[in-house]
Amino acid sequence: MTQIKFLPFETLIDQDFALAELQAATEGADDGELFLERRRGEVLVFDDGRLRNASYDASEGFGLRAVRGEVSGYAHSSEISESALKRAVQTARLAVGDGGGALAAGPKRTNRQLYMDRDPIADAAFPVKIETLREIDAFARGLDPRVVQVTASVAASHQEVVILRPDGSLLSDSRPMTRVDVSVIVEKEGRRESGSASGGGRIGLDGLLEPVDWQRKAREALRIALVNLEAVPAPAGAMDVVLGPGWPGILLHEAVGHGLEGDFNRKGSSRFSGRIGDQVAAKGVTVVDDGTLPDRRGSITVDDEGTPSGRNVLIEDGVLVGYMQDRQNARLMGVETTGNGRRESYAHPPMPRMTNTYMEGGDADPADLVASLKDGIYAVGFGGGQVDITNGKFVFSCTEAYRVQDGKIGAPVKGATLIGDGPTAMGQIRGLGNDMALDPGMGNCGKAGQWVPVGVGQPTVLMGGLTVGGAAT
Repeated sequence: MTQIKFLPFETLIDQDFALAELQAATEGADDGELFLERRRGEVLVFDDGRLRNASYDASEGFGLRAVRGEVSGYAHSSEISESALKRAVQTARLAVGDGGGALAAGPKRTNRQLYMDRDPIADAAFPVKIETLREIDAFARGLDPRVVQVTASVAASHQEVVILRPDGSLLSDSRPMTRVDVSVIVEKEGRRESGSASGGGRIGLDGLLEPVDWQRKAREALRIALVNLEAVPAPAGAMDVVLGPGWPGILLHEAVGHGLEGDFNRKGSSRFSGRIGDQVAAKGVTVVDDGTLPDRRGSITVDDEGTPSGRNVLIEDGVLVGYMQDRQNARLMGVETTGNGRRESYAHPPMPRMTNTYMEGGDADPADLVASLKDGIYAVGFGGGQVDITNGKFVFSCTEAYRVQDGKIGAPVKGATLIGDGPTAMGQIRGLGNDMALDPGMGNCGKAGQWVPVGVGQPTVLMGGLTVGGAAT
């Protein structure tokens, strides 16, 4: 059954009252908004031949913000009521003090609506989801006798937001999200290795529950596990690296993308601070953040301040041309907001965040880039990583990588980590493939304790001079 649309000003609180309270909270402020949200989420996990977890979460609430200069007052409540809003106003007003601010103009309106008010949880009945997970488990186990464990999950959620601005404008967004994950563990002669495949996006569940989709994921998870089963210890040392297309763009997201968010640059804590107009990457490198791409995890009609999402070029032909901005940091830096003000939920204030961040493709044949390696690593899958925003230094672990010598792809390697710093690595890009791809829909991004869904992407990239950590040769 389809959930009734979230209409808080028709069912929970009077809109005129809410506007009057918001205006009282932001009197003498520079900015502010009332953010209302309802979220529903379901996760089913089938592990080791049985249903291990079935959870359903529901929440709703509001966040009220008043901004004066660099200070924000924020109050939130899981109760959408007049009394809760009145209490929130008292807290948010503390940031405004004696006032003196000039209320910024509201965001431009958009007639674009990326998603319909469709709850993906209702796309399939509960028994159908359970039976699909059971079929995934049986299928994956039947692919290879070395499979000893299978884990599969189905997740669906629906976030609905309504944003009231001090000028009385009202904006809304409907944000579905779905994902199917398959992981397998294989064993051979006492050695165990794992592989996984995931995918989804702001799409319905129906397509993800079709056998043609989940069977492809199961085969891919098995393929990665079997590759790792034959992997040898990774070499260590400085060498050239070729990164595969799609998901390896997570390295770009972490090592470069965060450094291009407005708050880090306003405070001077990013390696990219004050460098607009500088050559910060090799010629030919163009990096874009685009929240308008249909069906992608990071795509939104409007951001969590009400600004329409956009396609924002950050680096063009190697030159830094812009940062990602929310309203507060854009105002303080004297530039336009870019539609990147995002928050995890009503309980969190917005901040500059990425949406779908990717590197545009070039004209090289990917096979030629790999063949150009004399002695290096071809990395096509990544797991966790760590990045220091202040200097751009990163460490990323590879989940699937191969040794390349004299242009020939050799044995898979295990335990490889890539070590470097974002700005230097961007300057050492020597080739871009013509195969730019976005990730399959599995990215999440953490910042200041908040998590939001994101997308990444890139073509095959030849990068020189990275440090590979692994077993000493």
